[in-house]
Amino acid sequence: MTATFIGIDWGTTHRRAMLLSHEGDVLAEHADAEGALACAGRFRLALEALLARWPAAGGDATVVMAGMVGSATGWQAVPYLGGETPLERLGSALVPVAEAPAARRWFIAPGYCIHGEAGTEGGPDVDVMRGEETQLLGAVPADAPRTLVVLPGTHSKWARVEHGVVLDFTTFMTGEMYDALLGHTILGRLPADAPAVNGTAAFERGVLRGLGAGGFTHDVFGARTLMLMGELPAGDVPEWLSGFVIGREIRNARTWAQHAGDDASRVLVVGSDALATRYLKALGVSGIAATPGPVDAAAAGLYRIALAAGKLRP
Repeated sequence: MTATFIGIDWGTTHRRAMLLSHEGDVLAEHADAEGALACAGRFRLALEALLARWPAAGGDATVVMAGMVGSATGWQAVPYLGGETPLERLGSALVPVAEAPAARRWFIAPGYCIHGEAGTEGGPDVDVMRGEETQLLGAVPADAPRTLVVLPGTHSKWARVEHGVVLDFTTFMTGEMYDALLGHTILGRLPADAPAVNGTAAFERGVLRGLGAGGFTHDVFGARTLMLMGELPAGDVPEWLSGFVIGREIRNARTWAQHAGDDASRVLVVGSDALATRYLKALGVSGIAATPGPVDAAAAGLYRIALAAGKLRP
């Protein structure tokens, strides 16, 4: 199988690249911390360094990128599509990279932007996604009935997809909030030698606290008070916090889905193995039946975008 395509899921904090054959088989993968934030001002150099890992692919291999690389703070701003645009039409909206050397076939896929109800308190709700749309394309069959999909990440998404159309989605800054709480608040000031005692139990306890009816800023302080009272070992605070922010996301997302007419009793989880496993566990604690999605959803979605756009070498 000859490598003719490179797909890149270029997110805020991480980048994942996949080398694919003309038939769409994944031949090799590479993941690193060269996210959009880290690559500001040097995207071309970062891409060329990545491509140098696979010299056998040749300089004419098509490269399709998705995610924050196409945002206003990324390499090149690519316009959003409206939610009414079917996932299968993402390929028709690919944008060539202006900075690409001559004869290089580098493209960036668009994301989605949706506007909520005009009567929403404080003004209409607006939400965006970049990168997750390619995972949805690769994970949800075009003829699938309404499906509630969870896409864990730095900015976690919950999306309702029906017959290849993204009906609606909502974003939660769960991953970024966890990092901020642990790295920049009193909750993360733990003894350097604090050992983990029972991380699984702490995570599940945090999930239950997150599923509760309280307010976020009060409830999250429970990590501090539980530790001070000797009910939570200091080394287990990170697991408790992880469970809490994910649990609170599930609580709010379930309310969002139910408001739209879904019972939110069953979801498809699409994401990396480690993070997806956490969500699967938390969803189980919450009583929601969760099914793991395909691990190669991003690769499959990017390949289908390039194929539909006619960008693959014959």
